[in-house]
Amino acid sequence: MRRLVAMLLLASASAASAGRVEDRGLRYTVPDSWTRVPAASDARAAQYRIPGLPDPTQDGELVLFYFGHGQGGSAEDNLQRWYSQFIQPDGRSTRDTAQVSIKTVRGLTVTMVELHGTYRPSPMGGSGAPRPGWRLLGAIVEGERGPWFFRATGPDATMIAARQGFAALLESLDPH
Repeated sequence: MRRLVAMLLLASASAASAGRVEDRGLRYTVPDSWTRVPAASDARAAQYRIPGLPDPTQDGELVLFYFGHGQGGSAEDNLQRWYSQFIQPDGRSTRDTAQVSIKTVRGLTVTMVELHGTYRPSPMGGSGAPRPGWRLLGAIVEGERGPWFFRATGPDATMIAARQGFAALLESLDPH
């Protein structure tokens, strides 16, 4: 009995850790320091805690959204939604400050965006007061069974430190 309990605990811990995972027909690799956590809503296919760097009290989060084949809007629709969640301190349009790029990874079209400023979470994406000095790393992944939506948000320093891991995750994408 003890052995069975130990095996179940080990399996549970392995499932919660980062690494190569599969969610909703998409395989990807998550940085080892990112921890899978229970999804805050049914709209979230997966959710991860990104450790706060350099301040461990300033965690970020990565969420994978999947609404079903062909659901969730176009890449442009989602970019517009994400732009509307940020206010620039100098009054410029967030669209004008956004860094957007498109590439292909294993047959998937990946539209990537990086935004920063004062983050205003939407009811679907979070709650709370506006958060100045925040950043979003996002990707809309289009493929035969998609689209999938990756959205990582958190304080600037945390998300700047997470850029490399987020880019590696996107490079690891593989439809299943």
